[in-house]
Amino acid sequence: MDLKDRIIETSLTLFEQHGFHGVTVNQIVSESGTSKGGFYHHFQSKDELLFVIHDYFISYVLTKAKETIETNDHPTEKMQKIIKSFVKVFDIYKPHISVFYQESIYLKPQYVDAIKEKRQSYKAVLFDVIREGIEKREFRSELPVEITVMSILGMVNWSYKWYKKDGEKTIEEIADIYVDLILHSLLTEQTKKDARFKEYFLENHLTASKK
Repeated sequence: MDLKDRIIETSLTLFEQHGFHGVTVNQIVSESGTSKGGFYHHFQSKDELLFVIHDYFISYVLTKAKETIETNDHPTEKMQKIIKSFVKVFDIYKPHISVFYQESIYLKPQYVDAIKEKRQSYKAVLFDVIREGIEKREFRSELPVEITVMSILGMVNWSYKWYKKDGEKTIEEIADIYVDLILHSLLTEQTKKDARFKEYFLENHLTASKK
């Protein structure tokens, strides 16, 4: 692990235990086994460190979403892959997400603006996929695009509150459940019958496992 990541990992543990204002740069430096020079080489301030913690997980989902758009043709397939990568972020970056939502009120305005910009980019990808799905008649045309996107974001984002790595369901199983719920709501009846998308639904997972 390089120094930057070591500082982030240490700060995550400290912020979870003591809160953002309960931790000093000196504590982070001491616990991570570095110097103040080492800290300030990577971060201008504790505020920037909190911003970078958020940037790790929003950059991950945004990169995955853009890759999906570029490498898949069907809106249904795009949505399935976007949901899967979105859900997985709560496993890969669970400490980052918990700390961010707990401490984000302390961010300075310039960092809040940068975060909003990336979140808007992610929303824009979802808007484009929903619109494309409606235009290609894979998604139900009566669904309002904005409410649909905000519903998906709200439902999946709330996972950070209850997801546990040692819980009953793995993150893969949880992702499959979200895919099933969202696609059952989004897809037209005709699209649901399309053999190319059969594997996205839980009933077909169960059927396959019994064979």
